[in-house]
Amino acid sequence: MIKPLYNNVLLKKVEASNKTSSGIIISQKEENEEYALVVATSGDKEVKIGDKVYTMPLKKGDKVMYKKYSGTDVKDGDEEYILIKAEDILAIVE
Repeated sequence: MIKPLYNNVLLKKVEASNKTSSGIIISQKEENEEYALVVATSGDKEVKIGDKVYTMPLKKGDKVMYKKYSGTDVKDGDEEYILIKAEDILAIVE
């Protein structure tokens, strides 16, 4: 298992659904939507972003949006993950 250090977060990419809530199949997925699930955080209670220190808002299982083209793709066995800085995560999706 991969354990992130410092301000890093380990994410598992979630494929965007190609169905609407009513069951209609959409032929094209949104390309600009980058969603992932938080697999692990560094465990640090505080995250330094720039000159400011924030409380770590993320926990395992959170669905998040992150900046496109950010992070590092990593592989652990057959599983593929993204190792990303906490500051590149834009929002928690509820």
